[in-house]
Amino acid sequence: MTHVVPAEGRLLAIDLGDKRIGLALSDPTQTLAQPLGTLTRRVGKRFPLKQLRTQLEAHRPVGVVLGLPLESDGTEGPRALEARAIGTLIEAKAALPVCFHDERMTTARALRAIKELGGSTRGRKGDVDQLAATTLLQTFLDGR
Repeated sequence: MTHVVPAEGRLLAIDLGDKRIGLALSDPTQTLAQPLGTLTRRVGKRFPLKQLRTQLEAHRPVGVVLGLPLESDGTEGPRALEARAIGTLIEAKAALPVCFHDERMTTARALRAIKELGGSTRGRKGDVDQLAATTLLQTFLDGR
C-alpha cells in the first residue's frame, strides 16, 4: 500500500499519538518542514478523519508522510499495524498517496530541542506533538 509521494508540492506529515496527533507541512519545494497543529484523539475512538480532512482541504498537500512506530529492534508491532490501517483509511478517503517513515525517536528529539532552547514542556504537549511531526517530516525530506 505504500506509495511514492510526488517530489513536488506540499507534503503533510502525521505523528500518531494516543491523545494527540501532531501535524506538519512542507513547503512546496519539499525543502523545509513546519509545525501545522494537532488533532485531538479521544481514547478508544476512531482516527479523527474529519479533523484531518479540514487540514487537507486548507493546505492541499500532494501526499502524506505517516509516522511508522516501529519497535526498538525495527520490527512492526501492534502500533505499526494500527498506523498502516490508518494509512489505508487516509488513502481511501482522501485519495492521496501515503508513505510511511520510521518515527522512532521523533518525540525524544522534539523534547531535547525544546530543552536545549531553554524551554519547558509543561502544558505544551500539543507543541511537542507538532514538533515531533515536524522532525518526522524534515528527516523524510532530508533523506530524499
